[in-house]
Amino acid sequence: MILLLTNDDGIDAPGLAALEAAADPLGEVWIVAPDRGRSNCSHTVTTHAPLRAVPHGPRRFAVDGTPADCVRLAVHGLVPRPDWVLSGINAGGNLGADVYHSGTVAAVREAALAGWRGVAVSQYRKRDRAFDWERASRWVAGLLPGLLAEPLPRGGFWNVNLPNLHPTDADPEAVRCPLDLSPLPVAFRGDGDGWVYAGDYHNRPRCDGCDVAVCFGGRIAVTRLGLDLVARG
Repeated sequence: MILLLTNDDGIDAPGLAALEAAADPLGEVWIVAPDRGRSNCSHTVTTHAPLRAVPHGPRRFAVDGTPADCVRLAVHGLVPRPDWVLSGINAGGNLGADVYHSGTVAAVREAALAGWRGVAVSQYRKRDRAFDWERASRWVAGLLPGLLAEPLPRGGFWNVNLPNLHPTDADPEAVRCPLDLSPLPVAFRGDGDGWVYAGDYHNRPRCDGCDVAVCFGGRIAVTRLGLDLVARG
């Protein structure tokens, strides 16, 4: 199996290394990732400027573009035909409405547009708790074999969000759940002549049984999405 890995935090991000460690036992891993952080870039693509892919070791390229650019370059000749596109592990959740501005999710959405299967993985973080990438990698390693073995309809892809548990908490269960369509708590504060975003992500509204409540409640949220924009359980 050939696995193409990308992200929106940049090729040197620890979350990408954690995803690589989880994916490596499953097949031949190729990495095509942005050369720097591109968070919140959504599905932006580059069409009026050259894209450069710089080798960063065997089967590894840094691209001066977005996550969607990386997938486009990869599946159209930069790497062998991939069986799956894996994006992440993002430093921060991509839950509910986040999927529309997330570069992490856009990478697998671009893969789905090209007819490839994909999994986006993100690690939610509470304000007072650090990321534990080793633990996140272990959780993803346990999830991937099942997700990669499960048939997906054309245009379908997985969106996975890991909870940010206390180090002494037991490993979480994975829950299949729909996307939460609740609006984000958007707010701004004045800053001189401009405005600074001041929304409270952690106190966002949530519906019972949907991905935000599942992940915030300490479980792994596994959501199947599709190009028809329907949030599926």
